[in-house]
Amino acid sequence: MSIRHAKARGEWAELRFMERATELGLRVTKPWGDNAPYDFAVDSRGHFLRVQVKCTRQKRWNSYRCHLDSNGHPYSPAQIDFIAAYIIPEDAWYILPIRATNHQPEILLNPTRANSRHAQFKEAWHLLVLSADAAACPEHSRKGPPGVECRQPQSGERTQPTAQAVGQGPIG
Repeated sequence: MSIRHAKARGEWAELRFMERATELGLRVTKPWGDNAPYDFAVDSRGHFLRVQVKCTRQKRWNSYRCHLDSNGHPYSPAQIDFIAAYIIPEDAWYILPIRATNHQPEILLNPTRANSRHAQFKEAWHLLVLSADAAACPEHSRKGPPGVECRQPQSGERTQPTAQAVGQGPIG
């Protein structure tokens, strides 16, 4: 990938996100214009999860540095629900709940180390289908995102994203 201009590279990463999400059967919509704090809304069982796509090719030691801010301000759970971070040289995606980023303006991602800090979110596309409560459950991941408690569904109950689990709930 040799797109030099950062904005064009970001748009290309958004296309890659739409392609991968669609391949996985997710329904993705893009807000009109460019003034929303998120790039996409993913329909998850009747609720929309707000996703901001970021990409990086900036290597720092054995990891890749990924900026998680907008004009110097870290994203908050009031603005978005997930960061979809694409590591261009590794062709790897991280689907990070915004609460797992601890309001940091940048993080380091190491797709080759299984025990790295954010390893549980590598290719974690299922988080865009399950609620944040279900994603914290031990049967879905080794360790849930910080600040999210596991709530086991009752017999026959469908787990759906809730306003508490995904920020502000449905868009609309």
